[in-house]
Amino acid sequence: MAEEHRCQAPRLCVNNCGFFGSPATLDFCPKCYRDLQLKEQQSSNAKLVLNPSSSPSLIREQPVALIQEAVAVAVAVAGGVKEEGRTVNRCGNCRRRVGLTGFKCRCGITFCGTHRHPEQHGCVFDFKAMGREEIKRANPLIKAEKLHKI
Repeated sequence: MAEEHRCQAPRLCVNNCGFFGSPATLDFCPKCYRDLQLKEQQSSNAKLVLNPSSSPSLIREQPVALIQEAVAVAVAVAGGVKEEGRTVNRCGNCRRRVGLTGFKCRCGITFCGTHRHPEQHGCVFDFKAMGREEIKRANPLIKAEKLHKI
């Protein structure tokens, strides 16, 4: 039985990030497993904030802390992952490290060169509305009075 365990080929992470997973971490690599735990914790915190009847004493004690933590996690996921005081920029679509060459989209997420165009990453930013607003600001409506005041 011990020989069978040693001969097993290592499995890749089920998130397809390129690293090896282990059965102890549900076939995730350590980083993806940590991210999964963070998402589960975030969803449980969000449920507590949205559903105050489930545990009223916890909500009364720390509502601001829970909301701030949920906002911080959302910002970290959108803009790059914070690890011990430094920001690791990754593509919002394929999670590839982009470093200094990342492209920041108008939707607020950083992408690699492959996914930098809005069509490639399914951007939700409304470019038409932005263009309309710029035209309104650049060309204000000027109306002359029809009758001259005496």
